[in-house]
Amino acid sequence: MKRVIGRKVLLLFVIGDILGAGIYALVGKVAGHVGGALWLPFIVAFVLAALTATSYAELVGKYPHAAGAALYTNKAFNIPFLTFIVAFTVMMSGITSASAAARAFGGRYLAEFVTLPVLVGAFIFLALVALVNFAGISESVKVNVVLTIIEAFGLLVIVAIGVWALITGDGEPARAIEFHPANGAFLGVLGGTALAFYALLGFEDSVNLAEEAKDPQRDFPRALFGGLVAAALIYMAVAFTATMLVDTKTLVSSSGPLLEVVKVAGLAFPPKVFAAIALLAVGNTALINMLMASRLVYGMARQKIIPPFFGAVHPTRSTPWVAIVFTIGIAAILVASASDITPLADTTVLLLLCVFALVNVCVLALRREDVEHQHYRAPTWAPVLGAVVCLFLALPVTGRAGDVYLRAAVLVGVGVVLWVINWMFVGRVKEIDPTKITD
Repeated sequence: MKRVIGRKVLLLFVIGDILGAGIYALVGKVAGHVGGALWLPFIVAFVLAALTATSYAELVGKYPHAAGAALYTNKAFNIPFLTFIVAFTVMMSGITSASAAARAFGGRYLAEFVTLPVLVGAFIFLALVALVNFAGISESVKVNVVLTIIEAFGLLVIVAIGVWALITGDGEPARAIEFHPANGAFLGVLGGTALAFYALLGFEDSVNLAEEAKDPQRDFPRALFGGLVAAALIYMAVAFTATMLVDTKTLVSSSGPLLEVVKVAGLAFPPKVFAAIALLAVGNTALINMLMASRLVYGMARQKIIPPFFGAVHPTRSTPWVAIVFTIGIAAILVASASDITPLADTTVLLLLCVFALVNVCVLALRREDVEHQHYRAPTWAPVLGAVVCLFLALPVTGRAGDVYLRAAVLVGVGVVLWVINWMFVGRVKEIDPTKITD
């Protein structure tokens, strides 16, 4: 790939990956864990995400190739089955994230334009995503920059509303420091943090631009940490504004919490325009995730890691239609099986926490291997603490429901079944090239 992406565009891409469905849909759900001080879990989530970000920054600088966690796992352990499971888990996390976005799309924001049951709106949305995916439209950096500006604009509208409220004396700023954890202080913050983590997960997708960055060794760490800081500051300002202007009960019960903020704001902004921005942000998250998921399935099939049938390409559209049907089918089942967005977001977080824990181990294991070029090196305590934190947050102690673990186990189990079927009919997989899975 040509190295054409500079630091500024890379920074915007990282911010764009992070901003999206999470903050637009989950502010109220996080408030359900801690009450008015819903900004607190976002701060804690940012600190914890930064630990794993140090590992990604070192590994991208050391191995500036697309493929991310699967590549690092393969280099660290060279166990084909483990590499496959990591790639499959990342793929499934994209599907669960898209399913969460689909439910968010079918909720309060869509109701500004048309009244439909949430499931109907979500299924219509998934059908549209499938059609776009089938048509062969793929994401590009330039499109991502435009969508990043739109998504960020919507959040800056909320921040501006908050500033205006403070100037004019509207709202109740004191509510932002009211701490009413549902299950005690520690478990309340822990549960809120585990859910808020969903809003910060996008940074790991940015590693796929490593091969196209002009100077990944220098630019990627700065873009990654800069993007995380920028997103965290926006999130905390949005969270403060939301809890200052809207009571916690309303936030918790709404599937479009930021629209509730716009509707009570003293600074007028058309609710329908904001709803459209939110739908775009949520829709972009789902589309990128499903594009990624279907291409990963296609790449695995082309490498004969899973049955080759999944690598079938449509004769006229030149798109992996079987992989698209497979991933959309799983997303539809997930949407139908979940009561709301929370269990789907929790499943996404659980899957990626397991991947993050392994990435933190990989960065330490790969220090036995030197490379000729200079690159960022994480302080050793960061990946160690990152691995411990990720494993801890993956435990049921966070208050995560049992069905989340069952859902995650079933999704990963699908990959195991496909591996076994492929082994029975195609043969043993002796080697995997993770970079070809993501091509």
